Amino acid sequence: MPSRRSLLTTSAAWLALGAAARAQSPEAAARAFVKSTGDRLVGVANGPGSSQQKRQEMTRVIDQVVDVDGVARFCLGRYWRQATPQQQQRYMAVFHQVLVTNITSKLGEYRGVSFVVGRSTADADNVSVDTTVNRPNNPPSDVKWVIANPTSGPKIVDVVAEGTSLRLTQRSDYASYLNQHGGSVEALITAMQHQVEQDEASG
Repeated sequence: MPSRRSLLTTSAAWLALGAAARAQSPEAAARAFVKSTGDRLVGVANGPGSSQQKRQEMTRVIDQVVDVDGVARFCLGRYWRQATPQQQQRYMAVFHQVLVTNITSKLGEYRGVSFVVGRSTADADNVSVDTTVNRPNNPPSDVKWVIANPTSGPKIVDVVAEGTSLRLTQRSDYASYLNQHGGSVEALITAMQHQVEQDEASG
């Protein structure tokens, strides 16, 4: 049985930790998350290991820090409700593959990359964190990371590169494709699978 003194000490420690967590603003929490995530991604890109090992590690990082399911549903838009449960499940799986292969197939381009975290801005739901990404032999690029729930399970929900939202662009591309193919989610899934195969072959 723990003593009363030890219980009081433990309780005081937990209260202190809780107060510290509450004292951290959403903006500060989002910047810390982006810094940690960016360091992990840069570490994989610049670190040792084969391309296959780096892809596996990059996939683990993406799974942990990106709200893949939420982004996938957003990108499908109103067609999500029109898809059958089986199509929704298959779409989710192939969307994850598309996201991962789009990043990991370009690992060679990330060698020597570094980044600097800038200011952060909160809106009603998310916090946006500005960063400057530097690559050898390329001009610096401005990248904004949009973070949901920064103080309680942060996840990346969008990346805005040079003013262009990646999830809005993807949603627009999917909507255009679906409009051209009679709203067939099945046709979109097939096209996405072909894209994954091409990216993997070129990687």
